[in-house]
Amino acid sequence: MSADVCVIVPTIREYECVRSYVANAEEHGFDTDRLEFVLVTEDHCPTGEMEAMLDELGVAGEVFDGRRREAWLAERGVGDYGHLIPARSHAQTSFGLLYLWAHDHPYGVFVDDDTRPHDDVDFFGTHLDNLRAERTVESVRSDEHWVNVLYHAADDHGLYPRGYPYAAMDETVETGTREVSDVVASQGLWTNVPDLDAVRILMDGDLQGQAETRLTADDFGPDFVAEPGQYLTVCSMNLGFRREVVPAFYQLPMDDNEWSVGRFDDIWSGVFLKRAADVLGKDVLTGDPLCRHDKAPRSTFDDLHNEVAGLELNEHLWTLVDDAGADADTYADAFAAMADALLAAEADYRNGDFLAHVGEYMHDWLDCLDALRPVERAIPADD
Repeated sequence: MSADVCVIVPTIREYECVRSYVANAEEHGFDTDRLEFVLVTEDHCPTGEMEAMLDELGVAGEVFDGRRREAWLAERGVGDYGHLIPARSHAQTSFGLLYLWAHDHPYGVFVDDDTRPHDDVDFFGTHLDNLRAERTVESVRSDEHWVNVLYHAADDHGLYPRGYPYAAMDETVETGTREVSDVVASQGLWTNVPDLDAVRILMDGDLQGQAETRLTADDFGPDFVAEPGQYLTVCSMNLGFRREVVPAFYQLPMDDNEWSVGRFDDIWSGVFLKRAADVLGKDVLTGDPLCRHDKAPRSTFDDLHNEVAGLELNEHLWTLVDDAGADADTYADAFAAMADALLAAEADYRNGDFLAHVGEYMHDWLDCLDALRPVERAIPADD
């Protein structure tokens, strides 16, 4: 069987995490021939060791540092779009999306290198099952139009995840059930270190960029979807998705910009994805498979410095795109409408001009994908 799942791993340190994910697949009978790993790294990192690891594991994959990314884009006639992949940024995962698009993988999975799968869960199988789900799941909404992905035990731990708007806190949550049959993204959550922003880490009493509060599997309930018109934080450390979403899932020009806005790549791209999914009648499913998040200690104040430039923008971004693209028929059309909304916004916020910058890059993203568009192929049959 040819590889139909592109596993995108941004890494500068713990590239050996791939071993754990391959071992999990083998343990649960998931055919590793279906996996192609794309390691996105930097020029100073040991790319030779990464390539040797993939060879040793017997899995398909490639390693791309900055020079190799530039060469790959140039070889495919889209070298002029190299600016879409920011330097020294987690948002370099956008390159993995371009690779997936060019190679026509039907599925993608984002994995961060400081995570590990739970041994008792079929990591890749669960993501793919979610993306093919036809079942009844919990549906969630709040009076603030935002769903806290940690809501199941929020009364106990009081946590809100990185990217959740501060103005949407203290929300009233309502739950119900809904039939889902067109899931386009499967967001797995995380045990051990929760994914918090620096302000919330400080409020939790930790100075080492982690959290005093730790999460276990018992802190999570059943899989759920946020209802149409509701937003949620999308974290790319453990995320499966269908190829079709790529036009609306650019990870944005974070960190490498004159406003020093960073750390919101997956958060803002998640807002755009959820809006597009709502317009097109699709769903984002959240819950399993869980992964273990072993975030390394680092200064919470360094994270705060990196996040503060975008904090005010994050409070307002979703309102600027909330009615964009209502008549769109494709992800690309919905994404273009959101880009136009950012370009037209009267963004009287700190670093507000960055929003128009993002809108310009969103249009460039769509142009780049047009140049890379491959011939469609059928999704391989299930094992």
